Amino acid sequence: MDGTATSETIEERVNRALDKVRPGIQADGGEVWLIKVEDGTAYVQMLGACGGCPASTMTLKGAIEAVVVADVPEVTQVLQI
Repeated sequence: MDGTATSETIEERVNRALDKVRPGIQADGGEVWLIKVEDGTAYVQMLGACGGCPASTMTLKGAIEAVVVADVPEVTQVLQI
């Protein structure tokens, strides 16, 4: 394999990146779901304890967005809907 793009969709790659942060989110009683990817933005929904947690914005930007943007260069930001 030469490191070029695979047949995975952007959504599949974003979900694989989210799988890296899910254990920590789930440990706090939450969950994150990918809703869609559009125009370089991944839209996610924070569920469970994360849905109403004031720290969810820090989790979104500090952990989720950092991992997704690093793993999927086509995505430039992650927003919660």
